[in-house]
Amino acid sequence: MNPPPMNPSTVQTPGFAHYAVAWSPFHTNRVALASAANFGLVGNGRLHLVSANPGPSGLPILGIDKFYETQDGLYDVAWSEIHENQLVTASGDGSIRLWDVMIKVSAFFVFDLPIRAWQEHTREVFSVDWSNIKKDTFASSSWDGTVKIWTPERPRSVLTLQAHGSCVYQTMFSPHQPDLLASCSTDGTMKIFDLRSPAYMTGPGANSFTDPISAAVLTVPASGTEVLTLDWNKYRPMVLATAGVDKVAKVWDCRMVKLGEAPQVGGVCETQLLGHEYAVRKVQWSPHRPDILATASYDMTCRVWTTMPTPGRPQLLHIHDPHTEFVVGCAWSLYEDGLLASCGWDGRLNVFRA
Repeated sequence: MNPPPMNPSTVQTPGFAHYAVAWSPFHTNRVALASAANFGLVGNGRLHLVSANPGPSGLPILGIDKFYETQDGLYDVAWSEIHENQLVTASGDGSIRLWDVMIKVSAFFVFDLPIRAWQEHTREVFSVDWSNIKKDTFASSSWDGTVKIWTPERPRSVLTLQAHGSCVYQTMFSPHQPDLLASCSTDGTMKIFDLRSPAYMTGPGANSFTDPISAAVLTVPASGTEVLTLDWNKYRPMVLATAGVDKVAKVWDCRMVKLGEAPQVGGVCETQLLGHEYAVRKVQWSPHRPDILATASYDMTCRVWTTMPTPGRPQLLHIHDPHTEFVVGCAWSLYEDGLLASCGWDGRLNVFRA
């Protein structure tokens, strides 16, 4: 067995459950938290900005620098890839907001104003992702079944994908090809879209100019139940991980997809990571190693796995279990190998070394 880990650096936000955590791509010590009151069921939200400064133990010392109040819960957050002080949030009221952390928090208003806001989704926005290749572009996904593509300077979305017929839990740009986008849904599938090859809606009352839809180049039947999360491997193009209600994290090899051809169904499941006791809410590949995957689960643990274990060794490398409620978010530091943040409904942000 591994030796017991060092105590994690922790920060607590009473009254607010965390849904997502993200490290800044520009600053080694800047972390954002998307949070909601009453576990996100009803009430306000908060965007917390946390500093993670070096500590004497080798783990960062966490402190809340500021927070922004919102009128509905926040379900996800993504840092801008083009502006070091900006980030975008996904809200339960269907809105998307762009914030600038250098703008002072007002002492006179209950809710602080973002620098830009969009309101096109008709239901909860559950994920946002900023492209690290097309750095002026980000995507959102919603319970209304759509994925939308945005640029910060435009008042409306650039493109809408009728991605699934039901709730789209997460969407993410490929870190390797700028026009590839993946999504996952309650329908049990993961889909990959190529934004260079749009198809159009047909049928009674449909119009190819006002009702565009992009057909997925690949549909992966990833689970018999809801798929809650996905992530692209940072080193192996067309390799992705998914997880969800079936409690299993799965790694998919989609390299057989021939872009530009007719829509395909398939995907080879390379491996299955078994061990979580309840649904897996988040998967994230390490930005430093091609075989390391972190998972966060409703079983109140965050786990670290290897997809290429040495002979005789298990795939499960570490279990992080100080949380006392659902763990729904995890994120690897982009600058420090092995440093991982986890957040959950207990209002705690933990930073630890796996």
